[in-house]
Amino acid sequence: MRRTQLVRPVACLALSLSWMARAQAPTPKVERPAEQQASPPDTAPPTSDEVFVVPTVEVTGQAPVSEAPDAARRRDPTGAITVIDARSHDGEARDTAELLSGGAGLAVQDTGGFGQSKGVVVRGASSNGVLVFLDGIPLNGAGGMADLSLVPAALVDHIEVLRGGAGARYGAGGLGGAIRIVTRPPEGTLRASGEVTYGSWDTVLGQLAATGPLLDGQVMLLVHGGRSEGNFRYRVDDLPAVEGNPLTEQVRTRNDARGGGALLRYQRELRDGARMDVLAELALENRGLAGTVQNPQTTGRQDLGRVSLGLRWARPLANAGELSARGFFRREGLDVTGGVPEMDGGAQRQTVGGVELEGRTLLGDVHAVSVAVAGSAEAVTEALHTQEASWWRASVMVMDELLLWGGRLGVAPSLRLERVGPYWLVAPKLGASLDVGHGFAVRANAGQSHRAPSFLELYIRQGTLLPNPSLQPERGLYADAAVTWRREGWSASAGGFAALYDNLIAYELYPPLLAKPYNFAAARVWGAELEVEARPLPWLTAGSSYTWMRTQNRFDDPRFLDKDLPYRPRHKWMGRVRAGPDWLNARAEVIYQSAQFFNRTGSLTLPDRTWVSAGASSTFLRHPDVTVSVELKNLLDAQTSDFSGYPLPGRAAYVTLGVALDPPAASPSSQENHGPQAPNP
Repeated sequence: MRRTQLVRPVACLALSLSWMARAQAPTPKVERPAEQQASPPDTAPPTSDEVFVVPTVEVTGQAPVSEAPDAARRRDPTGAITVIDARSHDGEARDTAELLSGGAGLAVQDTGGFGQSKGVVVRGASSNGVLVFLDGIPLNGAGGMADLSLVPAALVDHIEVLRGGAGARYGAGGLGGAIRIVTRPPEGTLRASGEVTYGSWDTVLGQLAATGPLLDGQVMLLVHGGRSEGNFRYRVDDLPAVEGNPLTEQVRTRNDARGGGALLRYQRELRDGARMDVLAELALENRGLAGTVQNPQTTGRQDLGRVSLGLRWARPLANAGELSARGFFRREGLDVTGGVPEMDGGAQRQTVGGVELEGRTLLGDVHAVSVAVAGSAEAVTEALHTQEASWWRASVMVMDELLLWGGRLGVAPSLRLERVGPYWLVAPKLGASLDVGHGFAVRANAGQSHRAPSFLELYIRQGTLLPNPSLQPERGLYADAAVTWRREGWSASAGGFAALYDNLIAYELYPPLLAKPYNFAAARVWGAELEVEARPLPWLTAGSSYTWMRTQNRFDDPRFLDKDLPYRPRHKWMGRVRAGPDWLNARAEVIYQSAQFFNRTGSLTLPDRTWVSAGASSTFLRHPDVTVSVELKNLLDAQTSDFSGYPLPGRAAYVTLGVALDPPAASPSSQENHGPQAPNP
């Protein structure tokens, strides 16, 4: 009953503003701002955004924003969006999780270095409450979390991070936000490139790529692979209950990982301005299961694999709108071997497939409406206990975009009605943005999102973890607001956010030795985010972000009430600078994260940590381009642990050699935006 009472006012407010604005709106023709007029190579033909755009007031980073219908700026024109350009990190021996680690409002959860499981927390929402997409294909697994270790940085062109509830714009599961990983696009010029990295703990990474024209279109093939022994040294307190007990040094074992995969992308322009985009992706990985410091594993390995296929078709409409269709398929496998009793459930397979239709049309010069209809099916099987479960999803999303006051004020209400298995979910959102002049702008959003219980929580037994088919969806009410400022070469934003999560799912003891998930908890989250980026000179870039976040457990139990949620640090700061021309440049980065609770009672704490990294690159030959990069990570050799007490690697060094054959000439604007570039596909 309470849920219905909360949904109705938000939906009514959105509809009321839409009708009021429609009645009062003037009719000037609004042109796209100058900084948005240049289309990147991988964008579709000009769409309605060329003559109609709700002012976008918070996008940082330098990657061009894709014009795909599900792009963050298109889907959520008033949202808190950060774009991370993977190309500006070429040669830095980073994985996808490390690309995200410095972002405002984000906290990466790492289980131990290269190839080990990695998730991300956005604005206090758990990893299974954050949607992750690879070119529109959902990557969240049977447990609800997307493992970023299966997406190597070699594939990535840029990452779009939407902070705040994403249910209205992307669907159930986005309590804290959505992350859209955009892969590297094919090019019309024939070229090839390769890169190899060697570093600490016998870590070897490599990639080969080729791109060029094929079958009246453009194609790119990228093959990648890597391995690491992961046998770093770490210090541990064998008797944590004894004050002043000296630390002992140990070597991390069974922390090795190896894997590889491939990415194939094909684009072709069709008649009447239409475009087709095809994607095929394969990822394979085998890793040891090392366990935590307190409970190390002596046996156990994990095999993971994923096959993803995607097809997108888009066509502009006569009224400057657009029609698009997308189909996707993903099959993911997980197999634990070696006698790990609490994890060994036999080979697990998850299959997901679906279609989505989306249309956008103009109703006058200041009014645009988008409608998206989607349907998909999902199934999970466990071989050992012959467990299986399946369900279907269907949703309808409507978004209104209005321009008022000569185009300075944008209002974007939206509503999504969704069926996920047995659950009906309603996700409204109201966003607004205002250009106040002199480079300043304001944005604000409010709405509701849900996360349906995962297959593992509902139906699949995992060792000592029992399922509970009576679980109800988690829900989040959220709001945020920010002020931004932008000038040529400079940008800054400062804002706050708040969220109330209820019906949270957590595992509790189920006598005698099992655990079972229940809906029992509620939580409050609020905080502030700051971002600054500067490019005072073509060869100098600098950026910084800071997040202050408070969380409160609202479970009515004196052991937990008003305590900080586990694994949610209150403070996180990142500072980064990069300087120099292509022939020799240097970079440095510092990330600080405050202490965080290890459990719900606050009796165990992970200490604060500071990572300092530095590197240098030099493109010392041209035609072919040959680039050498050196990267030093964790220079201070910080000995820290992460999620559930997994130790993290200490000081490490990596050397990367990259070669690009017949690369296209770089434009001055490209050099200014992205800084020195190592070869990329």
